[in-house]
Parts: sequence; C-alpha cells; structure tokens
Amino acid sequence: MRRIFLLRAAGVLGASLTVGMLLIWFALRPWYTSWGATAAEVHKALPGDELIAAPLPMSLRTKAITINATPAEIWPWLVQMGQGRGGLYSYEWLENALGMEMHNADQIIPELQQLHIGDPIRMGPEGKAPPPFLAAQILPGRALVIGHRNAQKSAWRDTYAFVLQPIDAGHTRLIHRNRAAEQFGIDRALEPGYFLMERGMLLGIRQRAERNRGLVAQQ
Repeated sequence: MRRIFLLRAAGVLGASLTVGMLLIWFALRPWYTSWGATAAEVHKALPGDELIAAPLPMSLRTKAITINATPAEIWPWLVQMGQGRGGLYSYEWLENALGMEMHNADQIIPELQQLHIGDPIRMGPEGKAPPPFLAAQILPGRALVIGHRNAQKSAWRDTYAFVLQPIDAGHTRLIHRNRAAEQFGIDRALEPGYFLMERGMLLGIRQRAERNRGLVAQQ
C-alpha cells in the first residue's frame, strides 16, 4: 500500500509540475519575453538584427525600460559590463551563489571605457563559467551588441543587443533584444531564470544611470 501511495503521489506531483510549466509557457511567456516593451519595439528592426538574419522564433525576446538619463549618460555603464569589469548590475548575491564571482560597480570606471570588436565579456571566472560573450557590434552612444559564435566560428549563434533610443532631452528607452540561430533544449526551460536576471540587469542599469545624475530611481 505504501508503494502504491508513493507512486500516486509521484504521479500527482509530476502532473502538477507539467501543468505549472504549461501555465508558464502559454500564459506567462508572452509577458516575460516582452517585459516593458511596446508592440512597436518588439517588432521594429534594431542594430544587431542583421547578424542573425533568420533567428529561431522561440529565441526572440525584447525587453525595454525608460531611464531618466541621456544615451551619453547610460552608455558608460554598458561599455564596462562583464565579470571582472563593472559586473552585470543584476542580483549580485544570486550571481555569486552560482559561483560567478560578480561585483557590480556603482561608479563609472574610466579604465573600462574602451571596448573593441571581439573583446570578451565574461559571465563568470574563466574555466568556471560558460564561454564569454564577444563584442559583436559597437555603436557608441547608440547600441552595444554581444554574442557567441557558432562551433565553426563562421557565424553568430546568438546575439544580445542593448539599444539606446532617446525619447526627449532627458529620457531614453533602453531596449534589450535576444536572438539565436541555435538553441539548446535547456535554454527554454531556463527562460524564466533568464528573465529574472535580465530584468534585474535593466533595473540595475537604470538605477545607476539615474543615480549618477543625482536622481533616485523608482523601481
């Protein structure tokens, strides 16, 4: 009887997890893959799109946030991103719980303001983290696109674009877009986690850029 009970309990748990995943996939996915972005921003062409002309439809994620700062005031925070640099501005305690050895800077670091095509942008210590992103496209004050090359190094496997679009003299839209030509099965399962960290990153960039202007970010 005990064995039958355990089997039934396992079945109920498995069914509950399946229903939960389906709920996330069908009900919440449209929200977290376009968090903060308008329909126009989701569908508009952005710098970096041309690097992957035919992305996998399920890889597309476009998020956005309004920042009370100019593109020139936000740009330095993007340029210095990366582990061992300015950090990723997300949840440092969680990043370090995963062994990323991350320190998120609260100041613009002058010596980290030079970034060149092909420069690595690490997510964690070398040898302990996935392969670093590479700087794929740099449009100063306008867009930074990073990504990974495919196994043959012949094309981009994925890209992550940070695009700055001014609204007026003191406000900017920061649009973050993900595209991929290849995906691993686990990528879809980890999407909610990606969203959590990417949302934290956008909020962290906004907080730092606004604080640098003497403003208090309202999150």
